[in-house]
Amino acid sequence: MTRRRYPLSFIILTALGILTGLPGLMSMIGFGSLIHPLLEDPMAGLALVVSAVALIGSGLFPFVIARLTRSEEEA
Repeated sequence: MTRRRYPLSFIILTALGILTGLPGLMSMIGFGSLIHPLLEDPMAGLALVVSAVALIGSGLFPFVIARLTRSEEEA
């Protein structure tokens, strides 16, 4: 049984996306001012959530490419 390795860029971009999305969600719920005064505005939270989705989406590209390459090698 082989150990699956995830691309480093997938791990880094997904982690950054999660770290960006959490304060964004907190801001959209209404607790952003606990983190920073600028996050009191829900639109700032929306911008962070959109950025988080973009980061996670960017991380999925190397993941999909690695998976396709792996499946081609097995065939």
